Amino acid sequence: MVRNDSQHISQQFEAELQDIRSRVLAMGGLVEQQVGSALKALKKADLELAHQVIADDNEVNNLEMSIDEECIQIIALRQPTASDLRLVSVILKTLTDLERIGDEATSIARKALNLADKEHPKKSYRELSSIGNHVRGMLRDALDAFARLDVDAAIEVARQDLEIDEEYESFTRTMITYMMEDPRTISRVLDLMWSARALERIGDHARNLCEYVIYLVEGKDVRHLSVEHMERVLQRD
Repeated sequence: MVRNDSQHISQQFEAELQDIRSRVLAMGGLVEQQVGSALKALKKADLELAHQVIADDNEVNNLEMSIDEECIQIIALRQPTASDLRLVSVILKTLTDLERIGDEATSIARKALNLADKEHPKKSYRELSSIGNHVRGMLRDALDAFARLDVDAAIEVARQDLEIDEEYESFTRTMITYMMEDPRTISRVLDLMWSARALERIGDHARNLCEYVIYLVEGKDVRHLSVEHMERVLQRD
């Protein structure tokens, strides 16, 4: 039997797209690990782990460039249309956010190095760990929503971002109080505040990932919309 060339090409193209999705998820797993390790390095004053997080950022950057190049080749050679073009577009955006999450994890690791030999208020570390655990869960859920193309799960992650913002604002107020009460704490408290800021940004990037999932599945751009408006656009109760 003579094989249908167009069918063969279509199957090749589909395999290429699936390979890229798999590599993006692998990159997501790496940055999720970076975030977890950075938080552990901060909490445990683990200098070796902090340095490892910083070193791993090169791998994240290399993955971004490699997958980005593969997407560009697909656009040039395959000239995708409709849903395939939307997928490639979403992957390119996702790469940027994952790379920036890696940057934020690296920033936290650098703060861990600064704080390793400094005293710090125990309560502040508990609060920061709480924010960190919440953000890690949010990132994990965002990656899972991307893997399963689950719009409802994506909306739930977007809702969690509001909670992260509230936790971050509460933590910031507490840290400002510490500095006002004891100016000697300013240097280390600022490092804690920058770490919290990095976590809040990771939450923002996780939300971005979920907005891309919604765009990929529903074909609707929900960027810059509140969760309530997003649900109305998608006709969710």
